[in-house]
Amino acid sequence: MSRIHDAIYNTFFKRNSAFVATCFAGAFAFQITFDLGTTAFWDYHNRGKQWKDLRAKYVQAGDSEEE
Repeated sequence: MSRIHDAIYNTFFKRNSAFVATCFAGAFAFQITFDLGTTAFWDYHNRGKQWKDLRAKYVQAGDSEEE
């Protein structure tokens, strides 16, 4: 187990530049994952109530009235 810890330390934490790059990459990956997760939850929870779900109904009704 010590070899794994040494490899992780030497790869990601030993030099400041590698540590900062790891922090930025981790924050970027977390941001994307969190954004996709919350968007999926919001879309699932509000299914049928959002404009993207209702748009076809109203646009289609509006087109037939104009003709």
